[in-house]
This record gives sequence, C-alpha cells and structure tokens, in this order.
Amino acid sequence: MESNKDHAALAEVFNKDEDRVDWHDETLWWIRQKRDKNVHQLPEWELLRETASNIKHNVLSNLSTYLEQFEKSALANGVKVHWAADAKEHNEIILGLLKQHQIDRMVKSKSMLTEECGLNDYLATHGIDVIDSDLGERIVQLAGEHPSHIVLPCIHKKKGEIGDLFHKYLGTPSNVDDPQFLTETARHHLREIFLTRKAALTGVNFAIAETGEFVICTNEGNADMGANLAEIHIASMGIEKLIPKREHLGVFLRLLTRSATGQPITTYSSHYRKPREGKEIHIVLVDNGRSTQLGREDFRNSLKCIRCGACMNTCPVYRRSGGHSYHTAVAGPIGSILAPNLDMKKYADLPFASTLCGSCSNVCPVKIDIHQQLYKWRQVLVKAGYAPAGKKIAMQVMAATLSSPTLYHAAGKMGRATIKFAPFAVNNKLNPWYKQRDMPTPPKESFGEWYAKNRGK
Repeated sequence: MESNKDHAALAEVFNKDEDRVDWHDETLWWIRQKRDKNVHQLPEWELLRETASNIKHNVLSNLSTYLEQFEKSALANGVKVHWAADAKEHNEIILGLLKQHQIDRMVKSKSMLTEECGLNDYLATHGIDVIDSDLGERIVQLAGEHPSHIVLPCIHKKKGEIGDLFHKYLGTPSNVDDPQFLTETARHHLREIFLTRKAALTGVNFAIAETGEFVICTNEGNADMGANLAEIHIASMGIEKLIPKREHLGVFLRLLTRSATGQPITTYSSHYRKPREGKEIHIVLVDNGRSTQLGREDFRNSLKCIRCGACMNTCPVYRRSGGHSYHTAVAGPIGSILAPNLDMKKYADLPFASTLCGSCSNVCPVKIDIHQQLYKWRQVLVKAGYAPAGKKIAMQVMAATLSSPTLYHAAGKMGRATIKFAPFAVNNKLNPWYKQRDMPTPPKESFGEWYAKNRGK
C-alpha cells in the first residue's frame, strides 16, 4: 500500500467525517465486547493463551526444523512446495504457475500475505484477472481500495456506499442498501466466478509440520468453493504459520475466532492435505523479512501472531484513525510492529501511532507483548535517525524540563500564565493538540503549590 503521507496526516483525512469515525469506533468496540463476553465463559482461557504462546515459542525456536519437516510431509502427500525469499519471488512463482497452465483468470480468498506482497497489482500488470471472493475484500476491490482490517476488510464502509458500488459494478438498483439483498447479489456474482476459474489462491491460517497439511478458516466458505472447484489450488503461506502437531490445532481454533469476532469457532475450518485426482495443490512458503524479524530478539514474538485482529478492535488509535491511515497491508498495533521490519524509513511513523495503553497486549490470544514492542521500536527508530527532527528536539526539551525541578516549576507557571492571559499562543492551528481539543481552564495553582500549602493539615 503506497502513500506519501504519514499516519497523522492520513488519520486527519479520516477524521474529517466525524460521523464515520464515531460509527467505526463504536462498531469495533462492540466486537471487542463480544470477544470479552465469549472468552469470559471459558475458565481455561488464560491457560489456552499461555499454551498457544508456548507452542509458538517452540516453533520460532526450531523454525528451520519444522519447515523441513513440513516440506517433507507435504511432498509425500503429493503437494508441490515452493520457497520465496521475498514478495518479488512470491509473485513471480504464482505468475509462473498460471502461465505454465495457460491461465489468465484466478479467484482468490482472503490472504493478507498476498496484500503484503502486492500480488493483485502485480498480476494485473501481467494480464491476469484476479477476483477476490471474500465479500469484504470484493467490496474494497470494487472500490479500488485495500482492506482496512485483516478480518473485516470493509469495516470502514457503510451499507449505502456498498449499495452504490454494487449498483455501479454489479447492476443492482440504485439507492438499495439492504444487507440481505446485497449479500444475495454478491453470491450470484461470485458463483459464476467460482464455476469458471481454473485457478484458486488461498491463504493459510495454520500449517501442521507433522502431517504436511494446512488449515483455512473462513465464515463464508469462499476459500472452499474456489479451491475445490479449481484445477490448481495455490496456497500462500508465511513461514511463521506452522504448528508442530495436529493435536495442537484445537488450542488455536478455540482462540482465533473468539478473539476475532466473538464466535466460538469459524463456520468453516477446512483441512487440505493432498490433491484430488487430476488436481494440483501448490504451497508457496514466504519469508519476506520474517527471518530478519526472527533474529531481532526484542521483536521475534510478533511472529506468533495468528491474525485475529483483536488488537485492532481494542486499540483507541486504530478505532478512531481507520485502517488506511497505517499505509501498510496489516494495520493497527501488530502492523506497526511488523511494518518497520520491512522498511524502517517508510514505516517509521507507525510505532508512534499508539498510546502505549497496553490494551492490545491484554487481548492478544498468543500473548505478544505488543505495546512493549511498539515502545522498543521507537527507541530503535530514534537511534537510527528516522524520527522527525521536530519530535527529537521536543523530546530533548521535555527531558531536560522534567529532569530539573527548577525548570519544571518555571515551565508550569509559564504555561498557566500563557493559557490565562494569551490563549491564542496555544489555541491555534500550529498546535497539533488543539486541532481536536479545547485547552483546559488554567488552575489557580499547581499541585505542588497546593501540596506545599496543605501537607501539614
């Protein structure tokens, strides 16, 4: 996802529509509440989280071994395995497979990895027509946008806007925004796609080293429709998606959807192990910076992520700034950890798009220390020289002020006097804080002054 603006500037664009911001905020918090209600019904919830985190820790500590075991098992099952060092290789492998089979039209289910790799745009430049079959992804595809959320790709769209898109591209009557009607329209539209596409691409939620199989979780069944009707099934998988044994899968399936949408389990959890007669299954194992992240001791735990989106649903910044403000495939708190690993300069703004409140870490089903990693990224980026000069100077001034009682008390008196006698000095467009807030009424005295006066009473 390309953008010349940083998170603050893109969030300002989203914030111009106050009604949309409020609705976006409330909707995501409602999903967070569904999550809370569901997980509180499980006395063993924290044990599940701890178990999943430990399983993933074991995988990351032995990743090369598990990858080799998975490849060996998959090959024995008749699955063809490809290795991609980066996004470029991933895209070239998939284009090569399509050309080899003389296919110029493909159906795709939700895959944030392909968004990360820019696959759709790449294939379009080579004459390959790709249709996204997840309803939310199809909506943003028609709108010429990228997903704004990893589980709810079009959460930023209102039903009236979706009705307008369907009227323009799918021929529905104008001014129709009934969700049931629009969903039925999408079903008829996609049914023809499923029946005519010879190639289908899916993502991978979990891959099992022991058996060489992989699991796809959906609520719409679109991945199954594409994969089972197509002649060639291509699965794009980040190398971190492995778990050691099939018996571990139950732990993650119980965590994933409860964290994502507050459901006990996804409607479809489909296992793919070997191709049917006359069909092909190809799996592309993608690194694309994951080995680098694995080598970063402070950040390797981010590779435990199972892409549930819980951190986005709870994050006060994400809820009120929108997913597109992050200008990267995976938005929100987890995306702000993953993106700088790929390009520190381009994504240097994202770790600062956080209050560090810790809510993301509290809801993470695999116990990633998200807010702590955001703080650590800030330190890395500042030391590497990627922080804006203005912010660095402001922090240095603040550090000097807070470390000196004399300066601190003098600054407090000056601030109170300024707000009282010259409010225009702070209540202006040059002050980012004032853009969305009113400055408070100045107190008559500081807490320190009040305490000194009253401590003996």
